[in-house]
Amino acid sequence: MNIIMSLMLLIGGTPPTEGPKGLTQTGKASFYAKKFTGRRTAYGERVSPTALEGAHRSLPLNTLIEVTNLRNHRSVIVRINDRGPFAKGRIVDLTYAAAKAIGMIQSGVATVTLRVVGDRGRLAAAPVISNEGQWLPAVN
Repeated sequence: MNIIMSLMLLIGGTPPTEGPKGLTQTGKASFYAKKFTGRRTAYGERVSPTALEGAHRSLPLNTLIEVTNLRNHRSVIVRINDRGPFAKGRIVDLTYAAAKAIGMIQSGVATVTLRVVGDRGRLAAAPVISNEGQWLPAVN
């Protein structure tokens, strides 16, 4: 299965409908500009600066990813609900809240590692990051 998925990604095919748990990717992250607030995402939801969501070019919508800022090692779990980013060299666009959680507001762009941790069906079990960068237990 991993070989098939790798080949599909190499030739530009569509990945499976469920995000490959444990898959990692390293690259540049940015966050949505204010002008995108309220616009519809690829999933049909409205962009909210307070939500922990993001855009990825190929991961299935509703995939949960852990985004870690490699400069300060702060992490946040976000749900992919949009397509993008379309700026060259970027691998993920984050909402303002997600970007703030990993400390990248001032720089605007950060080098991050993405790790697939599940799908929305497991959202309630996902840990959250407090403003102080501490892991908080999930509330069920």
